[in-house]
Amino acid sequence: MKKKVLFIDRDGTLVIEPPVDYQLDAYEKLEFYPKVMRNLGFIRSKLDFEFVMVTNQDGLGTAFFPEETFWPVHNLMMKTLEGEGITFDEVCIDRSFPADNAPTRKPRTGMLTRYLNDPAYDLAGSFVIGDRATDVELAKNLGCRAILLQDDKSVLKPVVEGGSASCEGLEEVCVLATTDWDRVADFLFAGERRAEVHRVTHETDVFVSLDLDGSGKCFIDTGLGFFDHMLEQIGKHGSIDLTVRVKGDLYVDEHHTIEDTALALGECLYKALGDKRGIERYGYSLPMDDCLCQVCLDFGGRPWLVWQADFKRERIGEMPTEMFLHFFKSLSDAAKMNLNIKAEGQNEHHKIEGIFKALARALKMAVKRDIYRYELPSSKGVL
Repeated sequence: MKKKVLFIDRDGTLVIEPPVDYQLDAYEKLEFYPKVMRNLGFIRSKLDFEFVMVTNQDGLGTAFFPEETFWPVHNLMMKTLEGEGITFDEVCIDRSFPADNAPTRKPRTGMLTRYLNDPAYDLAGSFVIGDRATDVELAKNLGCRAILLQDDKSVLKPVVEGGSASCEGLEEVCVLATTDWDRVADFLFAGERRAEVHRVTHETDVFVSLDLDGSGKCFIDTGLGFFDHMLEQIGKHGSIDLTVRVKGDLYVDEHHTIEDTALALGECLYKALGDKRGIERYGYSLPMDDCLCQVCLDFGGRPWLVWQADFKRERIGEMPTEMFLHFFKSLSDAAKMNLNIKAEGQNEHHKIEGIFKALARALKMAVKRDIYRYELPSSKGVL
């Protein structure tokens, strides 16, 4: 198996870059980037990447930036990282000034030629992580992809006039822009959960593509209006970017179009999930010993309760069992929430406890907030 590498910038990525002189030359300036420790420690211990630090330190070793002010702080930083299980296979430091146009200075690759020349390395599966456009440009020059520690990709827009580096094509190289190291670790752990399937028969021509970590963007065209609307719900409410294009023999009937779309969509989901590491796996149903309990809910603004749970005992503890239905009906009305509750089993204590546990899990899933998506979760536009 070929080796993969994370080429990691230092200032602005591992540590906060000093805002005035940009030189980390005093202990009081040392401040680690938020959440970098736990996430890099996780990546180092769980994922199969070599770590290579790549940093420009302008004029290091000159009167402008004496070595005796650099190394004590740098060594403390490295020792602190090492204490959290974060070690680097190589540290590459360029000392030149920008005006020198040195071949070793990022975004040039002079410090990294051995990775370019060694066929044992999988550069296409490697990443550069940094906070500047030059880090993304380094990724482009290496044949890697880039993770940019910025809120968005605006710094990668092509330079129209002036500028120190051309940003042409960098947006395509950058696969993630975020200032949250949690997101970086999650991306590297799960990978790009995207897939596409093109299924062609004598009866249909079906194309499906999806991104499991999307934002609910949909383009659906099957030739069947209501079917399109139903498929849109999968994307919208699942935060899945979904494209479905179908040309089917509708002059016969709807059967082939619907069946083949389902087959292609199912295959696409299977491919996108990959090895399934880290997925939640379970939905709203919850087993508890002899019981199986299901609580599904929708904060859609329309109160409704479906209750399919019978109890043979008059009381459980000090609570009358007839009050369970009343409790959930009142809860549903007050929260303007649709609740669908089902339970089966023999032990009454387990049954109601399982219902409450399942409700808790359903609530946790329903109220979890994605800070990158503030859209209303409704194709109607209102709730």
